[in-house]
This record gives sequence, structure tokens and C-alpha cells, in this order.
Amino acid sequence: MATILGTKSPPSPLYRAATRLEQTSALDPLVHGLERVLPAGLEEGRARDLLGGRWLGHSLHPLLTDLPLGAWMSASLLDVLPGRNTDAAAQRLLGFGLLATAPTVAAGLSDWLFADNRERRVGVVHAVVNTGAAALYGASLVARRRGRHRLGVALALGGGVTAIAGGFLGGHLSTARPTALRASANLLTS
Repeated sequence: MATILGTKSPPSPLYRAATRLEQTSALDPLVHGLERVLPAGLEEGRARDLLGGRWLGHSLHPLLTDLPLGAWMSASLLDVLPGRNTDAAAQRLLGFGLLATAPTVAAGLSDWLFADNRERRVGVVHAVVNTGAAALYGASLVARRRGRHRLGVALALGGGVTAIAGGFLGGHLSTARPTALRASANLLTS
């Protein structure tokens, strides 16, 4: 049983899936590979202070996720609402969301370096899933620019579903595990 908001309740299937990822040692080669390629500046110094959110007082990554996700979900909303001539706006939103992924990813990687190994496993899957979402949104933008509007809409909707899965894993790290708190505490005490 898990304690959720002070009450005992059985963990959801999604929660159980996330905790299984924490225990999946087959993800360790990905974790260690990522550790080796990340620049030291993400772990300490000015870049860490900026990306980690020292100036904000808590982790920056969760806040930044609203930028790409909000833009992409808004583009999909324009796609499904009745009316015409919304594709140009949807394309701008898709492009903005893609641009906003760079600082969002950098901040997330900076926090990831302060996660324990179980959290890093979930974090790697979170990153892979969100990379898939960004790829689908990027493909949507390309399809739209080539005049294939329906394909672009379908790709964006697929990106949205994928982003929801990635967001669940990010939420697991932020709320069910102390990842964001540990990353923030490191900034505030160093």
C-alpha cells in the first residue's frame, strides 16, 4: 500500500510500472553512457547555478517543461477546433516548442546528475520518451511545411500522447521520488 495524501491506497499500475523501471538494471548501460558524455558544467559552476535554478530557489526543469508542452498542446488544440486558417499558428507553436526543448533538456540533465541510480534509470527512460515526443512534433512541423496537413496533425497527436507518457515519468521523479528536491537542496546548500 502507498500513502497518498495521508490515506492508504494501492499503488496504481502506472506507479508500479515506474517503480519497476527503477529496479531495471538493464538500463544501467544507458545511465552510465549518459554520465560519461555530460559536460562537468552541468554539475557545478555557473551553468549549474543557472540551469539548476539557484536564482529561482528550486529546480528550474519542472517549470521549463511548461514551455514546449504548452506550445505543443496548444498547436494540437488548434488542430482539433473547428475553423480554418489555424495551421500557420500551429506551425509557429510547434517551432517554439522545439526551440524551448533545448534549455528544458539542459536543466533536466543538470538535475539528473544529482539523482540516485534508481532515479537515473527512470530519468533515462523519461528522456528517451520525451525525445520521441519531440521527434514526432518535429516531423509534424516538416509534414505541415510540405503541405501534408493531415499527416502533420496525426504526428502532433502522437507526439502529445508520447509527451503525456514522458510527463508521467517526470512527475514520478518530481513527486514520488525526491529527485527535484535533492537537486534543489544541492544548489541551496553549496
